[in-house]
Amino acid sequence: MRRAALNEIVGFNVRTASIIHPLLWLFALAAPVASQDPPASLASRALQVLRDRCSECHGAETRQSGLRLDTRRGIEKGGDFGPVVLPSRPQDSELLRRVTSTREDHAMPPNGDSLEEPEIAVLREWIAAGTPWPEGIEKEEAEEHDPRLDHWAWQPLHPAPPPAEIADSACDADVEGARNEIDLWVRHALASAQRTPSPPADRRTLIRRLYFDLHGLPPTPEEIAAFVADPDPQAYEKWVDRLLASPRYGERWARHWLDVVHYGDTHGYDKDQPRPDAWPYRDYVIRALNEDKPYPQFVEEQVAGDILFPDSRDGQEAIGMIAAGPWDLIGHLEVPESKTDGKIARHLDRDDMVANIIGTFCSVTIQCAQCHQHKFDPVTQEDYYSLQAVFAAIDRDVREYSPEPSIQRQFIDLRAQVDNLQQQRQRLADQLASSGGEALAQLDRRIRDAGRGASTVQGGYHSQIEGSANVTKWVQIDLGSPQAIEQVILHPCYDDFNGIGAGFGYPLRYQIEVAEDPDFRHRVTRIADMTASEVANPGITPQSHRGTARGQYVRVTVTQLVPRANDFIFALAEIEVLSPAGQNLALGKPVTALDSIEAPSRWTLGNAVDGKSPALASSDPQPLVEERKELLVAQGLSDLEKELREVQQKLAETEGRRKELQPLARVYAATTHKRGGQPRTIHLLARGNVLAPQHEVGPGTLSLLTMLPSRFELPPDHREGDRRVALARWLSDPRNPLTWRSIVNRVWQYHFGQGIVATPSDFGLMGSPPSHPQLLDALAHWFRDSGGSLKALHRKILCSATYRQASRPRAECLAVDAENRLLWRQTPRRLEAESIRDAVLAIAGTLDLTHGGPGWQDFKVERPEHSPHYEYSLANPEDRSLWRRSIYRFIVRSQTQPLMTVLDCADPSMRVERRNQSISPLQALALLNNGLMLVQAREFANRIRTEVGGDLRAQVAWAHELALGRAADTEEHARLVALGKVHGLENVCRALFNLNEFVWID
Repeated sequence: MRRAALNEIVGFNVRTASIIHPLLWLFALAAPVASQDPPASLASRALQVLRDRCSECHGAETRQSGLRLDTRRGIEKGGDFGPVVLPSRPQDSELLRRVTSTREDHAMPPNGDSLEEPEIAVLREWIAAGTPWPEGIEKEEAEEHDPRLDHWAWQPLHPAPPPAEIADSACDADVEGARNEIDLWVRHALASAQRTPSPPADRRTLIRRLYFDLHGLPPTPEEIAAFVADPDPQAYEKWVDRLLASPRYGERWARHWLDVVHYGDTHGYDKDQPRPDAWPYRDYVIRALNEDKPYPQFVEEQVAGDILFPDSRDGQEAIGMIAAGPWDLIGHLEVPESKTDGKIARHLDRDDMVANIIGTFCSVTIQCAQCHQHKFDPVTQEDYYSLQAVFAAIDRDVREYSPEPSIQRQFIDLRAQVDNLQQQRQRLADQLASSGGEALAQLDRRIRDAGRGASTVQGGYHSQIEGSANVTKWVQIDLGSPQAIEQVILHPCYDDFNGIGAGFGYPLRYQIEVAEDPDFRHRVTRIADMTASEVANPGITPQSHRGTARGQYVRVTVTQLVPRANDFIFALAEIEVLSPAGQNLALGKPVTALDSIEAPSRWTLGNAVDGKSPALASSDPQPLVEERKELLVAQGLSDLEKELREVQQKLAETEGRRKELQPLARVYAATTHKRGGQPRTIHLLARGNVLAPQHEVGPGTLSLLTMLPSRFELPPDHREGDRRVALARWLSDPRNPLTWRSIVNRVWQYHFGQGIVATPSDFGLMGSPPSHPQLLDALAHWFRDSGGSLKALHRKILCSATYRQASRPRAECLAVDAENRLLWRQTPRRLEAESIRDAVLAIAGTLDLTHGGPGWQDFKVERPEHSPHYEYSLANPEDRSLWRRSIYRFIVRSQTQPLMTVLDCADPSMRVERRNQSISPLQALALLNNGLMLVQAREFANRIRTEVGGDLRAQVAWAHELALGRAADTEEHARLVALGKVHGLENVCRALFNLNEFVWID
């Protein structure tokens, strides 16, 4: 009877019911109501409402906000800002919020044409019933097919057999025959455009091209001569193999990868503090490339190596990729996660992780979907936030590990034991504190810090200095969650400054309040009000204020500051917030303030809750210890105390064994220890607003690949790492076409100057279409099925006739394909900044090839403890420790290196898929006048004198051959000799460093 009556009210008599009892009307709006209609009938009624009242704006012809409400797929898909109907959850469905809203800017339909109450009731019942669909209505399903899903990039790999070789008559006589299937596809495209390939480059050009492509360094004259004179038909292939086997290969190609993942050695943002332990990830990439690690494993290690390969060095270092990008130190360390700015900082942090992983491995611009459905690609907000859920337990921090597998296994086991014992200790300590009450807790605090002397504890929280006493200041503590509070104790400071001593900075007038929100706008309880008259200096005696309250935030507000020396301040050594059981709820919790003087370790916000104050350090501990024993006996807690001592002893022994494993290595990478591996709850955010969370989202990935599941089916008790493992397996799945196309295209780009897809990090509808789609799929398919060897991929590309072409321009081809998309020649390319610098050092004979380790720093740091300033002008270009390869340079995000920047080095704050290639007068000026260039020109001249003696003509000849890999012709030699006679050999060397031929590969 009750259900029937309620259905009748909701369906037809809502107006009457609201007049009789308004609360019943409110209840009817909020509560999901089980319908008496059969599902098919209810579905038909709901669909009729949607078609009659909503399809004008959200139908087949018009889809405002990308939303269609007259078909099943349209309703399930939602609009630009996410789903509007959540089955079985009417109270959370945006559709119901809109049709019941009274706000003009929010209500739907607009213009006051509101739905009738019976219509709203039908929609509510339909959603509560799980959104059943009318039988027999299938026509719209086909109409709702998203044509964006037909885009080439989302399709499975479709390798086609290569076309037949083009007849010789179709090519110039000096064009060499096709060497592999790459040439067949390229020549087929050229023939379709009625164009022909170029002849092969000469051997000197080829060996120089190979060296710079694979090593980023020039070949020596001896190496050039050996290759040119080698009669072996396989000489070229053997040199390719030799260069790939060198450790110089990993150093060269790691730079490309680090550009894409925006690796840096500082955090970025306004503080831009250094990351001294970031470099192991850089060395991991170099090592993985040199070892030719199978690409699927390379992918999996960087996403979930600590879970899949926990005993290995690579597994620990590889996840540095997740943390490679910029990080907001203030937003994470100084702003609690509960505040809006803290939420935004962590949301943006996860956004960087998601964009880095998906953009790097899949070449998809996923980050566009954080505020709305992707405008161009079939990427939904649900996809985006499901990827955020994968990283919901992740933070960035230093990880300890051992490079030795056997020691790493012991370390993991001991760390697990320590974690378990720490949990036991905390449980017993909490039990003891709750059973012993406030008296025991207070004794424990006094014993902990007793005997040190008041004057030894100087510092705490310190406000900014003011010129007037009547300035309001406040400091507050976030307890993490609403807590019952019975007492707040303020501990005065002791400071020797200006003879003030005890009571330094203790306020003259103040109040203490508790609230449930950080802005103290709602449910504020005042525990103490000391604003009526001035408070006397309490010395170091703690000032206790009792008052029953419940809240998450405790704030001390000062209305009159105490004088210091011709100015006024506010300072406290410690703030204790005691629960009814006497537990200090404030210990170690986040602290914020109106302002603060940060001068660690003496004055800093965290000192206000570190458990240290002059009063706690001024008593004799022994009488307190005896008093504690008597209290335990009196309350029957001796056995509990004994058990706690045993656990503490085991913990000390275990931690001792763990410390015996030192020294452990450290890497700045993804970590879960801050949250104990507990993932944050991730909600879909309306318009990306952290203050507008919608429904909870579980872990998953892109739904545009229909051949793979997009949501991860994990058990309820799954670990954090299971989410990343699922994503790693999805990325490395042989069925995932994006992963294989993306890496093949990136390798191709670095050998030809541009990829088969010219937008290497955007395979979407707004990216460039592939110039040779069949070739891309053929290479990706071959690469995947042959084991994912990057060196094998290099070899296939480098050994093709297409790569070996000359780079000379041809007017008839330039007229139709100036960008060389058809690959009728090899594209001339300027050396990257690192290769120019390294080539200068190599030719000068000063290049230090020391491998790996911390980055060298060509700057001096000013104000290192606050906001470091990295001053490159203060570095000494004569310092030989800076003459290492550029891959090992310490990379600063906020202040980039001037020489490298002017030569188009990648901005480490951005993911750089393809570097700019500019030409400017500044580049010539830098190569002529930069301090490093001047020093290296001198060193180059010294090398020449040592190797060929004092004859200027011989010196110039040898310098030219070292720098450019060929002998100078008569005119070149004469002009350089003339320059040397007037300005000296050093300036001849400077001129050689500035030649176009020096900085261009071809």
